[in-house]
Amino acid sequence: MKYEVVKRTVDIVGSIILLIIFSPVVIVTAIIIKLTSAGPILVEKTNLHMKRMGKKGKIFRLYKFRSMPVKADILERTHPKYRSAYIEKHNSGSYKPKNDLRITPVGKFIRKHSIDEMPQLLNVLKGEMSIVGPRPYLPEEIKEQQKKFPGTDKYVKETLMVKPGITGFWQVSGRSEVNFDKRIEMDAYYAKKKSLILDFLILLKTPWAMLSGKGAG
Repeated sequence: MKYEVVKRTVDIVGSIILLIIFSPVVIVTAIIIKLTSAGPILVEKTNLHMKRMGKKGKIFRLYKFRSMPVKADILERTHPKYRSAYIEKHNSGSYKPKNDLRITPVGKFIRKHSIDEMPQLLNVLKGEMSIVGPRPYLPEEIKEQQKKFPGTDKYVKETLMVKPGITGFWQVSGRSEVNFDKRIEMDAYYAKKKSLILDFLILLKTPWAMLSGKGAG
């Protein structure tokens, strides 16, 4: 209980501080997205990709800067130009296509350096996420990847016992280069070993992961 109280306090205070520190980046990013791409600054609420699984499997809306055209979730299924990304995503072990033509030029940069994830600090303030935690998985992603990697169901159950995070154990280890079976195992490890010290160590590695853009997708 003490851990949960301290972690929640750190999440609230940390999110407010980070929003203040990165406010210039957030404002500039919002302006550039608006000037270079038609549509809202954040990924629209109706986009199925923004429906993620939180603690105990509760579905919530994820906030992200928009790095693709509006209705990108529909385009990947219906537009021939983007069909290859859809096929790769559903056949690969990472659920993230390496060459997604839907991503805008600005989107490539903000995704590489995780700037697109900064709005998730709002999810943290709402109590849906934590600054440090497992990946906020899509329901269909969990369902499909468990079929591809039998035996991962136990890791999924353990992972969903904690709030997802903006950064986490596998994010600073390999990011999207890590296939689902290894990724979910690392997420489950974090959920079992959760501690403020582990959170601190992950946070120490996060800036380098953001700046290098290694494995970002």
